[in-house]
Amino acid sequence: MYKEFYGLRANPFNVNPDPRYLFLTRHTEEALACLTYGIQSRKGFVLLTGEVGTGKTTLINKLLEWLRLQQVATAFIFNSRLNTPQFLDYMMADFGIPCDSKAKSQILLRLYNWLLDRYRAGETAVLIVDEAQNLTDEVLEEIRMLTNLETFTEKLLQIVLVGQPELEQKLKQPQLRQLRQRLTLRAKTHPLTLEETKAYVQQRLRIAGSNGQQIFEPESVVAIHRYADGIPRVINLLCEHCLVSAFVDQQKTIAPSVVDGVARDFDLGQGTAAGVMTAPPPAEDREKFDLVEALRSLASLADRLREEDKDLPKERKL
Repeated sequence: MYKEFYGLRANPFNVNPDPRYLFLTRHTEEALACLTYGIQSRKGFVLLTGEVGTGKTTLINKLLEWLRLQQVATAFIFNSRLNTPQFLDYMMADFGIPCDSKAKSQILLRLYNWLLDRYRAGETAVLIVDEAQNLTDEVLEEIRMLTNLETFTEKLLQIVLVGQPELEQKLKQPQLRQLRQRLTLRAKTHPLTLEETKAYVQQRLRIAGSNGQQIFEPESVVAIHRYADGIPRVINLLCEHCLVSAFVDQQKTIAPSVVDGVARDFDLGQGTAAGVMTAPPPAEDREKFDLVEALRSLASLADRLREEDKDLPKERKL
């Protein structure tokens, strides 16, 4: 609902991990280069870790976009709360490998023959596991065993494990030392610096259709960075609600006071996005926050209905 008001074509701060909005910092470029190099060089095992909200899934979606353009077979497991049979079933289904048998030996044999066929054709296959810090030790050991699918010179299956810093701690356990030793490359995502936050906000506005007219006052971006601790997901959350809040008040530019109000609504202490609680907001601020939430929900519903309408056959449109 605020897009027209600010001259935007799309929602610039949607929290969905849209690869179009990937912001390439030095660390992000290094991580993406590490992932692509590991896959192209058939290194077998690559690890990507980073704090919650620092853009790991967006980076992985960018990687998947590149892999599909290269016509590389991929399996992306985003639900890590799986036991071993469920994990193998999901992987086979996502690779598109038919297997009538539920026996583990038959599944692995079918996978090995499929990987060999791809290897002989000069192709590769990539398995990406997101939220890997939630995997059980049993499933992690099964993933390690998948790296045994190899020729004398190269790994047949390239595996990317993605997770929070807890994954690194988990891999330090003695029972997982064989898996840890097989990690050939490691990449990390990081919070944004203040200068990166400024460029990040501008880039997202530009991609969403902004003509360059100032929407966030410079001091407001400084406040957003401070409250979010440089975490992109929290930056998106603050910017989104600042736009809606300012739109409610018909403000063309977003002042630091708007950022302070939104941060207070989300219990973000000054420079403590990790969770220091502030005093409860006044009743009038709570009412405004509820209105902002209602407007945001209506805007999301309107966008979704417009997208669905585009997909309808002409004779079914009203």
